[in-house]
Amino acid sequence: MHSLRYLFFPSVRDAAGRSMLISLLAVAVIVPILNMLVPQGHFLHVPTYTVSLLGKYLCYAVLAVALDLVWGYCGILSLGHGAFFGLGGYAMGMYLMRQIGDRGVYGNANLPDFMVFLSWDRLPWFWYGFDMFWFALLMAMVVPALLAYVFGWLAFRSRVTGVYLSIITQALVYALMLAFFMNELGFGGNNGLTDFKDILGYPVQSQAVRVTLFVLTTLLLLVSFMIGRFITESKLGRVLVSIRDAESKARFIGYRVEHYKLFIFVVSAVLAGLAGALYVPQVGIINPGEFAPLKSIEIVVWVAVGGRGSLIGAALGAVVVNYAKTWFTSALPEVWLFFLGGLFVVSTLFFPQGLMGMLQSLRQRWTLMRQKPPTDEPEPLPQTVTERS
Repeated sequence: MHSLRYLFFPSVRDAAGRSMLISLLAVAVIVPILNMLVPQGHFLHVPTYTVSLLGKYLCYAVLAVALDLVWGYCGILSLGHGAFFGLGGYAMGMYLMRQIGDRGVYGNANLPDFMVFLSWDRLPWFWYGFDMFWFALLMAMVVPALLAYVFGWLAFRSRVTGVYLSIITQALVYALMLAFFMNELGFGGNNGLTDFKDILGYPVQSQAVRVTLFVLTTLLLLVSFMIGRFITESKLGRVLVSIRDAESKARFIGYRVEHYKLFIFVVSAVLAGLAGALYVPQVGIINPGEFAPLKSIEIVVWVAVGGRGSLIGAALGAVVVNYAKTWFTSALPEVWLFFLGGLFVVSTLFFPQGLMGMLQSLRQRWTLMRQKPPTDEPEPLPQTVTERS
């Protein structure tokens, strides 16, 4: 019962967790109101474009929380988490492509445009079922989970750790990128999947759908945070931390380390896949660029900047770094990669606990400053003798 209470109210024990929950709920309510009820031209109006941009940031925040679960709490430095994000995105993209029907460029109701262009005469077997939303959503979770299970079972059972594990995760995402670039694979090749029309019968570009997707993304981040807190606050979470800090000792005292690693790796992949599924309809495209190794490295930078081992910090880091990316790529595009690399180096050297560590340090200093400073002067004795005048 105690654990269930923390599943649904995971942040009742600390102020930061409560602030996170309240902030997410407030954002899920305030942003749609400012977009739909405040007239355009008013300084409080939030444009629909900004709503989609915020939704994209929140998708990245879910992805950062997913990576923090395996890296921050279990010590698995995955440089290939973009693979699970991309697979979830492709699952949703396939559904959206099937909704185009005969409204494509070639007017073929049975085949997507790129298949008609490549002279395909029938739909590949692995596209069957993706005309149903529930099936696509299921695949957005199952496919990343299956890949994570197979990869993790082979890697953790062989006791591949440290930099070697990081390298093979990078090789995994790179291999996927090369595979999805191939036209013969049936996923649109270099151009990927785009030109989406409808989702569940509603125009995907409409204001109501954009706002709905934003709210769903906010709720997904909230649920991801709750799941993460439930895991990390439980006995399972303490075992994961012990594996991170002293894997050999955890194994020596009897824990099946590979089972714990495999579990958290699969959970993380499912969250990343769901984030990708919500990301695609909001940005309007999915292509092999999502599997680029640099993308996966950026996810690590988000978590490092926000604070490894802090779910709130990971989400915060994703939003802050991606906002900076949006600004730099429009104002100073040639500086962005240098800034990103410098940010990672500075965060590693000077604030290894990330933004959350800095905020906690400032809070502690503020608390100490508000306390009454101790004094060395002795208190005056009570006057017992009255001087005669």
